[in-house]
Amino acid sequence: MRVRISPHPFSGTVRIPTSKSHTIRRLIIASLADGVSEIIHPLDSLDIQSCVAACRAFGAEITECRIPASKSADKSHSKAAADTGLVSYTVRGNNGFKNGVGHRFIDVGNSGTTLFFTLAAAGLGTEAFEITGDDQIQRRSAAPLLEALSGLGIRAESLKGNGCAPFIVQGPWKGGQVSLPCQTSQYLSAILLAAPLAPAGTITGITVPLLNERPYIEMTLACLDAQGIRREAAPDFSRFEIPGGATWKPFSCPISGDFSSAAFPACAAAIAGGPVTILGLDPDDPQGDKFFLEILARMGCEVCWKKNHSADTENAAEWAVTVFRSGPLRGGSFDLNAAPDLLPAAAAAAAFAQGDTVLFNVAHARVKETDRIAVMTAELARLGVHCTERQDGLIIHGGGLSGVSGGLINGHGDHRIVMAFAAAALAAKTPIEIDSAECTAVSYPGFLELMEARILSEQPA
Repeated sequence: MRVRISPHPFSGTVRIPTSKSHTIRRLIIASLADGVSEIIHPLDSLDIQSCVAACRAFGAEITECRIPASKSADKSHSKAAADTGLVSYTVRGNNGFKNGVGHRFIDVGNSGTTLFFTLAAAGLGTEAFEITGDDQIQRRSAAPLLEALSGLGIRAESLKGNGCAPFIVQGPWKGGQVSLPCQTSQYLSAILLAAPLAPAGTITGITVPLLNERPYIEMTLACLDAQGIRREAAPDFSRFEIPGGATWKPFSCPISGDFSSAAFPACAAAIAGGPVTILGLDPDDPQGDKFFLEILARMGCEVCWKKNHSADTENAAEWAVTVFRSGPLRGGSFDLNAAPDLLPAAAAAAAFAQGDTVLFNVAHARVKETDRIAVMTAELARLGVHCTERQDGLIIHGGGLSGVSGGLINGHGDHRIVMAFAAAALAAKTPIEIDSAECTAVSYPGFLELMEARILSEQPA
């Protein structure tokens, strides 16, 4: 789908979608649990639908509660996330595969998190699972995770022999000591979520010579700690030991807002000036992508947190964060190792800054849905923005608030690339057209409407 976004002011109040990372973790845990869990206000996106399908293949029974979107829509705010009416998921777990499986073929669509988490979880069963995904997923290597699973006695094979999907995975999980370099933290999170359910008496020991995205491991460990699941971890997360024989217990919990998604309306506020107030975020949430608000503050934006009362929460106090800019954006230097998904939004904001912005220590951004370092460098050049590409990041040579022209952008089927350039269009000299824009539904349904995008062609690029 190709869309056009013309320069225009952007201000008001935005309710952010709930967290994809939290929703997927809760779905996996609930599906492996012994009993019935309730996940309240989950994200409703294509990636989540892929995760639900995978969990059903594992034998979990998942029902959803919806109310008509027209009744659930947030009428009290000028700009809101698309409301699909999804209220909750009720999940009856498979008790660590003791209750059998649904079927043995899993298609994770475009969801990398679902891919890696299901690879490890499938190793708990004794039946062979075939796991695959879309074209992008079939180019994303899981070789280090496959090697670690094999070291734990699990059959874990890439059918193409290149470390990429499709895969065959079959337990049982026998335990052992393995080394797992984590270019993406999802490798380690996958094993941490599954290993406690290995047979009693097994020990899963993991040495981690490389770990990127540490906050996401803290998020996963918080899930274990909340249920009292035993584990040992070195303070620097270089070593873990998890005994088997545990059980995930059923739970009921709400899902908090998504800082990864919030980066894009916050980026739009920085570019267009704002003010934009974002609802649904918790400043104490361990999500690493809340670093984007610090980035904007260091670039010259005002970022103000406060508690307020809103009609849609029945007067319960919730946090709101307001982002606006009263002066020029300034360049800076930012280490994105803990939050590589911020690179597209940070690069888009940096294009409008005065001076250079250095995004570094983020080589793992090259192995996301796309090589985001190369893609942002190439696509910003189409808009007249010069960048210097480095192996571990890039330097954006910003031209100030008038330094970005319009043009045609290839979104490369990457939701974060598309959203970054949609935000950039708000203050470009002329409209920006973006191909493959439909992919924003992977994580942020309604974002194109938020940016007042005009659809030029419904056909996928």
